[in-house]
Amino acid sequence: MASGWAKDGAVQDQIDATVQDALRQARSRMPQGEGLSHCAECGEPIPPARRRAIPGVRLCVACQETHDSESGVFSGYNRRGSKDSQLR
Repeated sequence: MASGWAKDGAVQDQIDATVQDALRQARSRMPQGEGLSHCAECGEPIPPARRRAIPGVRLCVACQETHDSESGVFSGYNRRGSKDSQLR
């Protein structure tokens, strides 16, 4: 495959960077610290199994689903270093 001025492995480097960005974003959104026994938004009790499974949980399942659906859409494209991506 002709890659112009790109170095060998540049495509894999871009894929790796995209995966690392997605992992960094997902980890930054994970709750931390002490979990709550009741939902911070609606006040419903959070089941003990959910509190054990998700350290730092602050929302019940219903509120978490609403929160997740309202969050911004993440693009699967890494637009950091590709000249090609700047043309799109």
